[in-house]
Amino acid sequence: MTKYLLVSFKTCPWVQRAAIVLREKQIEFEFRHIEPENRPDWFLAISPHRKVPVLRIDDRVSLFESNAIAEYLDETTLPRLHPDDPVARAVNRAWTDYVPTFAGAVTATAYADTEGDYHAAAARITEPFERIEKALEKQGSGPFFNGASYSLVDAAYAPFLQRYFFLDRLKTLGHIEKFPRLKAWALALTARRSTHSFPPAEFEEMYRSNLKRRNKWVSQFVDTPAVAAA
Repeated sequence: MTKYLLVSFKTCPWVQRAAIVLREKQIEFEFRHIEPENRPDWFLAISPHRKVPVLRIDDRVSLFESNAIAEYLDETTLPRLHPDDPVARAVNRAWTDYVPTFAGAVTATAYADTEGDYHAAAARITEPFERIEKALEKQGSGPFFNGASYSLVDAAYAPFLQRYFFLDRLKTLGHIEKFPRLKAWALALTARRSTHSFPPAEFEEMYRSNLKRRNKWVSQFVDTPAVAAA
């Protein structure tokens, strides 16, 4: 049996993406959490850009980059999460390539230094939300990106939609209510067991603690209790 070790920062969304794919495929794996401020030498030797995730395979191969890890797992293990149809598969890959753009916009309020920067970042969330809403309109009735079938697109977006909810509970953003298909998709993904490496409320508190340490403008609201963490 192949041995998988996933090297992680506990709250990294890109690690979460890889872990979701492993869980969706019911692949047994070991987590090894390291600290971002103290990256061990053995990790630096296997991660060319010093980032997580890294997936160690049988203690001999190290895969880095969450997209490469997801594609590898989908090519080598069942069930396949990519569509069988080549056009649908290409569409899915294109939307996973959009994830960094989506993630950067949706979570930018967490990195804003001033109130003005925060409001400017919050205003920019609507553009990627509109794009995804239109994509979901073309993809069918849900609950997932491809309709009834869970896919690598779902795994890729779930961590960042979860973080939108975290930030919205910290200080109301209110954008997702304007996009009913996106909201339904986000709720379906955050309710799915595979999305979670930790109990949801515990993980949200980890995220809030990171925000507090980061000491950006929104950090002042961290002491506000989480509401309906799920």
